[in-house]
Amino acid sequence: MDGEVPEPHSGAMESFENLVRAEFAPKNTYLNTASTGLLPARTVVAMRDAVAGSAAGAPTDMFADVEAARAAFARLAGVPATRVATGASVATFSGLVAASLPPGAEVLTAEGDFSSLVNPFHVRGDLKVRAVPLERIAESVGPDTALVAVSAAQSADGRVADLVALREAARAHGARTLVDASQSAGWLPLAAGDFDFVASVGFKWLLCPRGVAFLVVPEDFGGLTPLYAGWAAGEHPWDSCYGPVEELARSARRFDESPALFSYAGARHSLALVEELGVEAVHAHDTALADRFRDGLRALGHEPVPAPGSAIVSVPGLGHRQGELSRAGVEVSDRAGNLRAAFHLYTTAADVGRLLDVLSD
Repeated sequence: MDGEVPEPHSGAMESFENLVRAEFAPKNTYLNTASTGLLPARTVVAMRDAVAGSAAGAPTDMFADVEAARAAFARLAGVPATRVATGASVATFSGLVAASLPPGAEVLTAEGDFSSLVNPFHVRGDLKVRAVPLERIAESVGPDTALVAVSAAQSADGRVADLVALREAARAHGARTLVDASQSAGWLPLAAGDFDFVASVGFKWLLCPRGVAFLVVPEDFGGLTPLYAGWAAGEHPWDSCYGPVEELARSARRFDESPALFSYAGARHSLALVEELGVEAVHAHDTALADRFRDGLRALGHEPVPAPGSAIVSVPGLGHRQGELSRAGVEVSDRAGNLRAAFHLYTTAADVGRLLDVLSD
């Protein structure tokens, strides 16, 4: 295929490739990370060990795994671990933010954004939820806007929000911000400290098992009430098992759900791998392959949805070929009639070529 993937320093590239090869060996051409990321080998081993330990009556310290995962995500997000809550879904965290708003507050969202982010604001029933095209979201922030909630990268087509413009517009009007990084954390550098709230699931680009999610909150907690606080959200959890919790955690841990421990036993190792590889290196790898695919599509007479700088490529009118591609050993998604391909650290140039070859038949 035409076009070459830019190569980093040869030593760095070899180290990156060796580490990836040691952790992943997909049996197909896997281009569906926007749905579910592949689990690294180290994560699978850790989860097996945790399950075996529990079956034998000698469980490992999986609460330590939760704290290690929290700390790793905090480093990736560029914030202190004290600002990170753990849970299982973005919808839960979005609901927590929605519950903090006064009746009649205006929430600005992007048209067609993922339901787990936006639906909790709609079901309140007493908020003014306004949806605008993604490209106009920053300019649409006004003096009545209480919160802007938007995905950093759109699930349906990979378009990347202009978060810098959004941040500045929100600050100018005194609006808070909630960014869903589920389709970007792991390949797109994240400066969570630039926003009030950042939520992300772990089972996509962060390569974690399902049941892992994170929420970054402000140092002052941003007006959130820990509605779901159980014993695990206490400052001293093992002293908070009975009756009302006397003292909630002084950190964002007060917003924790009781964790899915086996998932977190694996998550700490997935996040460690992302740290070892480096998000900047993953970003360069992923976006170069996505650009290679875009070039190949145009050579075949197809025009993808414009999404410059994204690791996700959506192609109008080709979604119906998802089943055919799967039978050929190429895994992609069909989203609203569009073929969606996602390129991540275990994707190779040969994978891009395989997808284009099948599409050309």
